[in-house]
Amino acid sequence: MMTQEAMKKVLQAGVMLSSERDQNHLLDVVLASVMELANCDAGTLYLLDGEALRFKVMHTNSLGTHSGGDGKDPDMPPVPLRRENVCAFCFLEGRTVRVEDVHTSTEYDFSGPIRYDAITGYHTQSMLVVPMRNREGEKLGVIQLINAMDGEGNIQAFPEDMILALESVTSQAAVTIQNSRYMREIRELFQSFVRVMSAAVDERSPYNANHSRRMARFAGRFVDFLNRKAGESGGDIPFPPQRKEELVMSVLLHDIGKVTTPLEVMNKPERLYESQKADIRHRMETIRLLGRIARLEGRITPEEAEVLDRETRETEAELFRMSTAGFLPDERLEWMEGVARRTYTDEEGRELPWLTEEERAMLSIRKGTLSGEERGVMENHVVVTNKLLSKIKFSNDLSHVRNWAAAHHELLNGSGYPRHLEGDEIPMEARIITILDIFDALVAADRPYKPGIPVEKALGILDAMANKEGKLDPGLTALFIESRCWEGIPLVGDLPDEG
Repeated sequence: MMTQEAMKKVLQAGVMLSSERDQNHLLDVVLASVMELANCDAGTLYLLDGEALRFKVMHTNSLGTHSGGDGKDPDMPPVPLRRENVCAFCFLEGRTVRVEDVHTSTEYDFSGPIRYDAITGYHTQSMLVVPMRNREGEKLGVIQLINAMDGEGNIQAFPEDMILALESVTSQAAVTIQNSRYMREIRELFQSFVRVMSAAVDERSPYNANHSRRMARFAGRFVDFLNRKAGESGGDIPFPPQRKEELVMSVLLHDIGKVTTPLEVMNKPERLYESQKADIRHRMETIRLLGRIARLEGRITPEEAEVLDRETRETEAELFRMSTAGFLPDERLEWMEGVARRTYTDEEGRELPWLTEEERAMLSIRKGTLSGEERGVMENHVVVTNKLLSKIKFSNDLSHVRNWAAAHHELLNGSGYPRHLEGDEIPMEARIITILDIFDALVAADRPYKPGIPVEKALGILDAMANKEGKLDPGLTALFIESRCWEGIPLVGDLPDEG
C-alpha cells in the first residue's frame, strides 16, 4: 500500500512535470523525479527512435555521473527492439519488469550492464523497468531504474508496493513528454509558416530576394554578440532563447505588408516607367520627322534641322541617364525643366511639350526612383504589416512580434513612419531591426534604385544617422558595428542554409 510519504512525492513529481517547459530539461526532471520516488542510485530514460530505444538521460548518483538532458544524447548505442533485452521487452509488452538481481536472472540478457560494471567498477544488482505510455496508450519509451536502497543506503530489491506509484508518475511523465512534443511540433509548424510567408514576400521581387532572411541571420548573430558581451561583464544576458526567437520572428515578418505593394512600385528600378521611356523615344522621333518635313518644305534650314536632330537625340539620352541616376543635382534638374518648357507643333497644328507633366514629375525626383505618391504607397507596407499581424493570435512568448515588426521604420528623432514615434516610445528590439534594415538596404547589391555600397561606407552612414542626425540608437549602432555580424553572409544571390 502506498505510504503518505510516497503519495506526497507523487504529487510533488506531478507539480514539477507540469511546470517544466524546456523539452530537454523535461527529460532530466522526469528521470530525477522517478529516481527520487524509487530511492534508487541510478536510472536511464530511453525514448523510441525508429526501431530502437535511444538513450536520452542517464544518472548514477554514487559515481557522480550525469549525461543527457542538455539537448545532447549520451554517447551510447541504441537498444534494438529485441525481447531478450529487458528494456526492449518492457517496451514491447507495455508492462513493468522487476528484477531482484541481474546476476542471477536468466530470463533476460544482462550482458550490457555487466560489461558496464566491469568498465566502471559499478555493481548493478536490482532493477525496475517501467514503460512510458500516453493517454492513448501510445508507447514513448521506458525508464530503467537500478539499485533501490533502503533507509540505510543498502541495495535492495525494488519494493512491489512502490510499483503502482512509479507507474503513475511514469505515465504522467509520458503525457507531459507527449504534450511537449505536440507543443514543439505546433511551434515548428508556425515557424515554418513564418519562413514561408517571409520567403513569399522576398520572392515577389527580384530586388528583395533574401532581404528578410539576411536580416534574420544578422539579428541572430547580433543578439548572440550582445549576450556574450553581457556575460563577459557579469550581467544578465539581454536575449535568452525565447526573446531571441521573438526578435528573429519579428525580423522575418517585418516586411509582410509588402504582399499588397504593387510590383510596379516595389520593382521600380528607375524614375521613368518603361512605358514613359517608350513615349519619350516616340516623341523625340516624331519631333525629328517633323523637322525633316519642315526642312523639305523650306520652313527651316538644313542646319536648323540638323541641330534639332542632334538635340532630340542628346535630350533623349540625357533624360534616360537622369532616370537611372542615384542623385540629381540642381544643374541637371534645371536643365530638365528647360526641356520641359520646350514645345513642338504636331501635324494637326497643336502645340505640345517635349515632356509631359507626369514625365517631368518623375524626372524631378532628386534621390531614389519613387515619387512622393509612390513612396507613400511603399511606406504603407508598414501599416499593412501591422494590420496583417493583428490577425495572428501570437502566444504570450511571441506577443511583441507585431509591435516590433511594425515599428521598424520609426526613428528616434520622430522623423520615421508611420506613427512618428520617438525616443523611448520605440522598443529596443525595434531599434535593432531598424539598424539591420538600413544596413541591408545600403549594402545589398540587388536593390532596384541603387547599387550596393561598400560595407565600411555603410557603417559610416549608420554612425552619422546615430550620432549626428539622431535617428538611430547610438549605443546599439556602435555595438552593431563592433559585432561584424554580417561577415560571411552573402549580400547578394541565394542565401545558403546554415549548418
